Amino acid sequence: QAQLVESGGGLVQSGGSLRLSCAATGFTLEYYAIGWFRQAPGKEREGVACISSDPGPTDYTDSAKGRFTISRDNAANTVYLQMNNLQPDDTAVYYCSIASKGRNAYCRGYWQGLFGSWGQGTQVTVSS
Repeated sequence: QAQLVESGGGLVQSGGSLRLSCAATGFTLEYYAIGWFRQAPGKEREGVACISSDPGPTDYTDSAKGRFTISRDNAANTVYLQMNNLQPDDTAVYYCSIASKGRNAYCRGYWQGLFGSWGQGTQVTVSS
């Protein structure tokens, strides 16, 4: 069974850090583009970061640039989102997603359009 499972969320004070994990089972993650998205109450789902099929570029939404880093550990079959200097506006449920087209997808242009399926997510809460 192919599955992505998010973990690593929690409660952190403003300025703190968290590392989210997106662990894959049932397929080899390095061949696929993975996106991190978030959704706060009453808000639309927002693309946060994207990592391409390996090798390929990464990209971030403007509010994440300089603070968040997406990376891949092929041995662990896991994609990470390192989040530093967290702010209350980062509070949301965070989801990872695999590109719907399958293998060989790349984070170029409007990469948010590559993704359309979601799991349970992991809650990130940042206090002021």
